[in-house]
Amino acid sequence: GSCFWVAVLDGNVVGIVAARGNEEDNTVELRRMSVDSNYRGKGIAKALGRKVLEFAMLNNYSSVVLGTTAVKMAAHKLYESLGFKHVGVVEHYALPGMTRSLLERMFFQVRYHRYRLQLREE
Repeated sequence: GSCFWVAVLDGNVVGIVAARGNEEDNTVELRRMSVDSNYRGKGIAKALGRKVLEFAMLNNYSSVVLGTTAVKMAAHKLYESLGFKHVGVVEHYALPGMTRSLLERMFFQVRYHRYRLQLREE
């Protein structure tokens, strides 16, 4: 239920994305999407996102979900252009590995945005 795709251009890795299926709620989580900053704005992230959607549809998942701490609006616009709907924000999110120490709480006021794309009704 998990996959990983790599975008290669002229022999160079320019982007990655992972997807993890969750059988309990029949969703796929889009994870770890990243595109080399030198290749952004060329449709690579959109192509990688579509690959995850294709995987979800071919494997009969009912929806695709993702969470992001991205502060750049371009990332949010990308998800919305793929059909995702913004479904909520978690304030003061703790990134994996954070200790929630006083310094981290002072400097890392992280907002975690959640998105969902419903493919079919259960």
